[in-house]
Amino acid sequence: MRFPAIDRERRHTLYFLREIRRFSPVFLDTEVDMTAVTGHREQAKAAGTRISVITYVVHSAARVLAAHPEANAAIHGGLFARVARYGGVAAKVTLDKRVNGRRVVLSTVLDGVHEEDLAGIQSRVDHFRDGDAETMPEFAGARKLHRLPPWLGRVLFAMAVRPLEVRAQRFGTFAVTSLGHRPVDGFHSVGGTTVTLGLGRITDRPVVRDGRITAAPVMRLSLAFDHRVIDGAEAADVLAEIKQGLESFPAHHPHRREVAPVGGTNE
Repeated sequence: MRFPAIDRERRHTLYFLREIRRFSPVFLDTEVDMTAVTGHREQAKAAGTRISVITYVVHSAARVLAAHPEANAAIHGGLFARVARYGGVAAKVTLDKRVNGRRVVLSTVLDGVHEEDLAGIQSRVDHFRDGDAETMPEFAGARKLHRLPPWLGRVLFAMAVRPLEVRAQRFGTFAVTSLGHRPVDGFHSVGGTTVTLGLGRITDRPVVRDGRITAAPVMRLSLAFDHRVIDGAEAADVLAEIKQGLESFPAHHPHRREVAPVGGTNE
């Protein structure tokens, strides 16, 4: 029986998992009534604009993280660990792509999302969703790692992501990942950041409004946090405020600019 080596197109994932072994993840989750978001999406769609659920979550979460600098942070080291708290908010978003015919997970970092409107975020999401991972310059580093001997790839990956000065550029200050396109309700993941959000599907569930049970589109939203950086109370505040922002959209975002058509079909 042969046991072939792991496909080289997945080596960057192994290097990433090796780097986050020090994490001390704790997992929270909640249900979000997505009535306001789905209503806004339908209005935008009727006007010729497609907005992904990920874009709404990035938009809301970025504003919450900007108000919680303790959570918009990264840590490095063991006994004498150092913590960096970042002034800007950068979202790491995972992507389902193909490289050399192999289905892989890649990621990109969208910086400055706490100051960007829905249209701006969606435009950047569309760019990476629609682009060819085999030719895009943004993924040149991952392609180079695939070609290197594994021992050298591990070393170079660690050198590139460990310094706190560049961590936000490499990993973002929070991460968002989704399996909502499939019948997945709960999704818990560690994205290499102090806060990682996992998105499940949106499906009709019973909710209580004004003392009556009715059906509403509901999404399971999980939050994984690194206990070395923040405690559960802070993480619970972050999750609750993201939930509030999504459920009250757009009223909870008074400075949101009107959405201009940006095209795309990212779900």
